[in-house]
Amino acid sequence: MANKDYYEVLGVSKNASDDEIKKAYRKLAKKWHPDANPDNKKEAEEKFKQIGEAYSVLSDPQKRKMYDQFGTADPSQAGYGSGFNGFNGFNGFNGGTYTYTTSGFDGFDDVFGDFVSSIFGGGASRRGSSARASSGPQKGNDLKTSINITFEESFTGVIKEFDISKNVKCETCNGTGAKPGTSVETCHVCHGTGQVRKNQTIGGFATFQTVGTCENCRGTGKVIKEPCDDCNGKGTIRKNVRIKVEIPAGIQDGQTLRLQGKGEPGRNGGENGDIYIDINVKSSRIFTRNKNDVECTIPITITQATLGAELKIPQVNGDDILFTIPEGTQTGTKFTIRDKGFKKLNSNSYGDLIFTVQVQTPKRLSREQRELMMKLAQTMNEQPPVKKKGIFG
Repeated sequence: MANKDYYEVLGVSKNASDDEIKKAYRKLAKKWHPDANPDNKKEAEEKFKQIGEAYSVLSDPQKRKMYDQFGTADPSQAGYGSGFNGFNGFNGFNGGTYTYTTSGFDGFDDVFGDFVSSIFGGGASRRGSSARASSGPQKGNDLKTSINITFEESFTGVIKEFDISKNVKCETCNGTGAKPGTSVETCHVCHGTGQVRKNQTIGGFATFQTVGTCENCRGTGKVIKEPCDDCNGKGTIRKNVRIKVEIPAGIQDGQTLRLQGKGEPGRNGGENGDIYIDINVKSSRIFTRNKNDVECTIPITITQATLGAELKIPQVNGDDILFTIPEGTQTGTKFTIRDKGFKKLNSNSYGDLIFTVQVQTPKRLSREQRELMMKLAQTMNEQPPVKKKGIFG
């Protein structure tokens, strides 16, 4: 492809950044991959080869500089002699072999690795990580549930029990999956690694080596010839389990508790999963919560507001606390009682109890009460109330 313009092949300008070149290559490589063009395979192979050749040059700073200066990335053609192997020594696009392992070449793994995995199916792994993970210790599955509690329970803390369906270790085989009296054997196909390597040729010019999960042992590296009758070789059985949880004082609506190790059993010696519990707190008719403060409204009479009074202020835990308001208290006045609010989580400090007084005006008065109010109005030089007239004046 000596006469080809590499920039034209990738559809980028000569000032294109490395990222733009990489994106263009990735897009074109997917479009012209031979396996993606079964009806036009010959042309696709040629296009794919040209795209790869262009990218191998333009993605390498030294080769790109040489190409921009001399129109070629081959030192022998650029006047550097024949001692440099140049592009002809590049395997994979001149009829050679590319081994698709962990490192790749010239950024090929970084750009094209995901696409290779899609070609070979879910069993292919760029680095074999999924296969190795399946044969090694794996943490058990986490579980999630929710619990409803009252406003008062969130204030005091509470112990709750709940039922959850989960996998538990089979007691018959002690979690091995093998029938009692038998043992688990090492897989003879993968020799206990849980992974196998395969060579596959694409388009007749490039060979890829993929790492996939061993189908014989399903990636565990172990084979059970005589499975346990109770769990059918799984090592776990499904059960409804009752679990007790201590919900701390001060928990807020929407917070999540984690019960470490209470989830499903781990595999291949891995640790158990966890249970996550979403807490739903019901609202209160009397109280509201503002961070760690408790707020409420206390109704008082005109005389209490005028003369002052000792009030019984309710608390979330059901107890009352005495509090004296001064004379002349206005409606809407807020009072604070320190450290009578919610306990702060992971702390020994508390929020406050804040109440707002609301002066209630009586709608009906007895004759005696009305006369007293009239006298009060006169002593305060207030204009007496207007008497209602009848329909005849």
